[in-house]
Amino acid sequence: MDLAVRAAALCVTAALLALVVRQGSPPLGLLLSLGTAAAVLALLTEPVGELFALFRELGERSGLSDPVLGVLCKTLGIAVVVRTGGSLCRDAGESAIAAAVETAGAVCTLIAALPLLRSVLDLLLNLME
Repeated sequence: MDLAVRAAALCVTAALLALVVRQGSPPLGLLLSLGTAAAVLALLTEPVGELFALFRELGERSGLSDPVLGVLCKTLGIAVVVRTGGSLCRDAGESAIAAAVETAGAVCTLIAALPLLRSVLDLLLNLME
């Protein structure tokens, strides 16, 4: 909870500052947004490491294979990057670039899931034999 409060306080403060700064210099406001996003992501490095450790432990205890857990972790990472990147592009007034970021994220998610899709296909083909 402490981390969420710190992140929210940082973001609200930066948003208020960005409103003021953008009036005089829009590019500086965008840089403030980028810096704030980077700072929040830096705050999350330790908790994300703990989350990945939990995923590994769940995988070991449940018998899930490494490819399944890998896809889960990659998909979560892609989602965070795409959401942040798309929002920053929209803040900069570039909705077309934001849409391109989201499309790239969807493609990357599908690529990350290819090992699972191949496994399902193999399973289905083996069942049909």
